[in-house]
Amino acid sequence: MQRWRGLEDIPQDWGRSVVTIGSYDGVHRGHQLIIKHAVDRARELGVPAVVVTFDPHPSEVVRPGSHPPLLAPHHRRAELMAELGVDAVLVLPFTTEFSKLSPADFVVKVLVDKLHAKSVVEGPNFRFGHKAAGNVEFLTEQGKTYDFEVDVVDLYVTGEAGGGEPFSSTLTRRLVAEGDVAGAREILGRPHRVEGVVVRGAQRGRELGFPTANVETLPHTAIPADGVYAGFLHAQGEVMPAAISVGTNPQFDGTERTVEAYAIDRVGLDLYGLHVAVDFLAYVRGQAKFESLDALLEQMAVDVQRCREIVAAEG
Repeated sequence: MQRWRGLEDIPQDWGRSVVTIGSYDGVHRGHQLIIKHAVDRARELGVPAVVVTFDPHPSEVVRPGSHPPLLAPHHRRAELMAELGVDAVLVLPFTTEFSKLSPADFVVKVLVDKLHAKSVVEGPNFRFGHKAAGNVEFLTEQGKTYDFEVDVVDLYVTGEAGGGEPFSSTLTRRLVAEGDVAGAREILGRPHRVEGVVVRGAQRGRELGFPTANVETLPHTAIPADGVYAGFLHAQGEVMPAAISVGTNPQFDGTERTVEAYAIDRVGLDLYGLHVAVDFLAYVRGQAKFESLDALLEQMAVDVQRCREIVAAEG
């Protein structure tokens, strides 16, 4: 799959394509419907499928300080889109200047002049251009002028997550923030993932017999609520069952919020400096401060056994 950063990265000889535009944070099951439809249409027409997305999140430019927690960094979104059959991902730097492009100018500069859109696939509430003035009706009218069709796909999927609310990135962020990683998983179609580099922490886990990978998460990462979770640690191409702790380590009067993963039953792992990923499968318990170190150790042993069982049940 090709990855382009900005319009100037698009090959000069790029031909017609099927395009879908959106933030697509998390590439959740609703997003997947639209992207799969775009890929299927591209195959029917014999042209590539392109996803156009933005960095940073448009809200950060339009309303500074409002950047939402991210469910997936851009490289992860690209991986997920590639799995769906996307041929190219265009990440447009979302600047103040870019935010002022009118819907008509956006259509010409991006869809017509650069991507030579043959078909554009969007959800019913898609908005674009300055002050989000463009919608699918406007896009359809533009398509008549510039020779592209517009397919509107209903992206709304519902399930048990969020009490039956339509699946969305906003709902997923809320569930993650509440620690409902099982609900988030239903929406995403896979476990919520947090990535980052393993850094040296206080190394108390090592002293206590449960050495953890202290993950310095990427900026704006959506991190689950404080507590203990069962999941997986991905490192150096290996997937390891893990007990994951999120919080400030109240037992030791900590103040900094951390994500730490203990690779269950693994000895002698040295992950310092490596980029790792942590998948959250299930919430085990909330963060707590215990009466003594022995009580903490006893609970940690129980937590690890519970996590071992949860991961084993995954098959």
